Amino acid sequence: MNENALLADVKFDEKGLVCAIAQDAQTLRVLMVAWMNAEALQQTAATGFAHYYSRSRQKQWMKGEESGHTQKVHELRLDCDGDAVIMLIEQAGGIACHTGRESCFYRVWRDGAWHIVDAVLKNEQEIYGHTHG
Repeated sequence: MNENALLADVKFDEKGLVCAIAQDAQTLRVLMVAWMNAEALQQTAATGFAHYYSRSRQKQWMKGEESGHTQKVHELRLDCDGDAVIMLIEQAGGIACHTGRESCFYRVWRDGAWHIVDAVLKNEQEIYGHTHG
């Protein structure tokens, strides 16, 4: 893999991060949005599995390393400005969100309030052995 070519057109922000969107390759539903640093993007391209950078934990991680809900990357795209990456992925276990839902986008604005419209497929305690605070 040519790392220089991979990173050349990516415009990382002042913290060295780029927005990364995971979209289901079959349904095209947006499953999650996270951040990548150069190392995470390189690991994603090299392994074919989504890697991200956690701003809260200050470390790189592979999606599914704790939950088993990995994301196999079928296609990696860069937007026109170079400041966002979108990945068409195959979501292992059908769960992308740490809350146990298919997608992190499970709330819909309707009638002046946010409504939860997606069911929990597996609770956090079952997935991780604890809940995220």
